Amino acid sequence: MNYNLAHLTWLKAGGDAKIFYKAQDLADLQNLLQQIPEGFEINIIGAGSNLLIRDGGVDGVVIKLGAGFNYINQSQGQEFIAVGAATLNYSLSQFALQSSVQGFEFLSGIPGSIGGGIAMNAGAYGREFKDILHSVKALTKNGEEVELMNDEIGFGYRLNPLREKMIFVEAKFKFEYGKKQQIAERIEQIKTQRKATQPINEKTAGSTFANIADQKVWQLIDKVGMRGYTLNEAQISNMHPNFLINLGNAKSCDLEEVAEMARAKVLKETGFELRWEVIRVGKK
Repeated sequence: MNYNLAHLTWLKAGGDAKIFYKAQDLADLQNLLQQIPEGFEINIIGAGSNLLIRDGGVDGVVIKLGAGFNYINQSQGQEFIAVGAATLNYSLSQFALQSSVQGFEFLSGIPGSIGGGIAMNAGAYGREFKDILHSVKALTKNGEEVELMNDEIGFGYRLNPLREKMIFVEAKFKFEYGKKQQIAERIEQIKTQRKATQPINEKTAGSTFANIADQKVWQLIDKVGMRGYTLNEAQISNMHPNFLINLGNAKSCDLEEVAEMARAKVLKETGFELRWEVIRVGKK
């Protein structure tokens, strides 16, 4: 009861979960869901890299997937790689490297977990989850297990329309073999590019807003003069204006406010309406 969630997010800000539960495996999660009354609020937390927990806390139950959802299976002769939803994107990219599997290099540049990546169709460096995904195993909010093929999900740009309805527990990925040296070189390129352009050593949550068609959001925010804007230790990054930074002990309300100020200014001065990419949960 009243479990503080701030330490579970990369922004290190936010309030309490009314009820917090760490599900150890699929059976444990199903058992929990079957006991939750219909209409009770359910939220899932992954690695917390793309998440803003509001200061007023979260009603209902907040669930974090435990060790039983952290695995990568590629048996001899199998056509797909099966990966648990709690597995980190970086871990899968490293597994692919060691197995000489190509096409997963972009995951090395996306903080977070597989479940979170599916929930928002995460992407970077020219690729996104839908490009490598074959199917997902998910649970409905009442614990019923379903399998969904890639084309049944309806992915859009940084969008999964089933995110609010399903809890993603496993993904199966298509794969093809490549040359290990080329895979390693691509991962190194991504690492170098990310270090040079993103505030990776700060308390941040990745891209705040989704890009619009051929418009880069950071350029729009920069154009309206919001680069580096700071409010009570909440800052729009000087290095990359589409990143929010917690300079110390910023409150979630301040982080959200500076982002909304930038969003309003971009709309007023350029006509472009920015869509939040960071997931915001809880009461203000």
